[in-house]
Amino acid sequence: MQELKIIGGKPLYGSVRISGAKNAALPALAATLLTDGVTTLSNMPDVRDIDSMCKLLQALGARIKRQEYSISVDTRMVNKWNAPHELVRKMRASVLVMGPLLARFGKAEVSLPGGCTIGNRPIDLHIAAMKKLGAEVSLVKGDTHLVSKRLSGTHIYFDRPTVTGTENVMMAAVKADGKTVLENAAREPEIVDLAEMLSKMGAQITGAGSDKIVIEGVQTLVPTSHKIIPDRIEAGTYAVAAAMTGGEVSLTDMKPEMISSLLSKLRAAGCTVSETDNSITVSGKPPFMPVDISTAEYPGFPTDLQAQFMAMMCLSNGESVVAENIFEDRFKHVPELNRLGADIVIKDRNAIVRGVNSLTGAIVTASDLRASASLVLAGLVAEDETRVLRIYHLDRGYDSMDKKLAELGADIKRTEGPNP
Repeated sequence: MQELKIIGGKPLYGSVRISGAKNAALPALAATLLTDGVTTLSNMPDVRDIDSMCKLLQALGARIKRQEYSISVDTRMVNKWNAPHELVRKMRASVLVMGPLLARFGKAEVSLPGGCTIGNRPIDLHIAAMKKLGAEVSLVKGDTHLVSKRLSGTHIYFDRPTVTGTENVMMAAVKADGKTVLENAAREPEIVDLAEMLSKMGAQITGAGSDKIVIEGVQTLVPTSHKIIPDRIEAGTYAVAAAMTGGEVSLTDMKPEMISSLLSKLRAAGCTVSETDNSITVSGKPPFMPVDISTAEYPGFPTDLQAQFMAMMCLSNGESVVAENIFEDRFKHVPELNRLGADIVIKDRNAIVRGVNSLTGAIVTASDLRASASLVLAGLVAEDETRVLRIYHLDRGYDSMDKKLAELGADIKRTEGPNP
């Protein structure tokens, strides 16, 4: 099993191009199922979750052609509507095929999804919305079966904002009869990106990016070409890494407004942040001013950057509080950061971080995608060697992270470690 070996103490300097957003690419791949033809997606990240979604589409009958950072999906041979359990269990985002399959075939069979162990993430809001659109839903041996002769537009209010739920329902509603109104919808940039892609395919969608989305159903959608937006979580991770290591890094092909909540916290911590329309430059040096964060739905502070910012606060000159409001079990990185010399105490859904002068290398184990990133960042500043195990979590969502960090000056190597 592969691991990362890091010798800390090397400031990061230079520029890094931000990859396409995994969380925008996955629904885009699912959306290709709505058409009967070839759709080409560019700026696709080279990460495991994309591989998993491509395998799922192939299992449904699609033909995939990959060339560098472009993926073409030919859906003319798709003749199945059951997403296999062995593929769905690996990745939560696989549930996104539910809406497109239901819209195209009038039926869908999807296993309950898997993914990172960061807390309970049920698909109850997806199911309730599909029922309102007119689908009959049943649970058969752990698989969700949905059937509908014809979906009908309706009014749907989400009890809580849900990104994948909003995306799934959008993809079902674009071919429903009449108008569908989604209220308390998720507002993330990835929602806007999906709406833009669906509009290129012929869908009629307004309001994406706000909490109210209106969809006028159409009978037919056509294949298109679409460029995926930059990955705001990858950008935020490298921004924190630049500051933590006492370096200066420019993030290119990145829109600053997508991570404005993080940038404001970096400035509050004493970092220097400069912006252009399509790039961000971050520099800093510990110790940092202690800064509290509280995760929230977009445009609030992203839960996917909570672990990384916590690692940075380990090097503050005081006490900070990290409140996790999205997932109830997203502090699994805390014991591992403490192994590196951090001083963090968990109280309910808050983590109290007391800054220390330095961290010391150790063997740490990644528990999920973003936790693994926080351990890498801590390793970049820790004294001596840090070994990060189970980096397959990291590879699910970061495109060549070790190579990009090495190009910025980090002493980081990927090696084969012993299997557990």
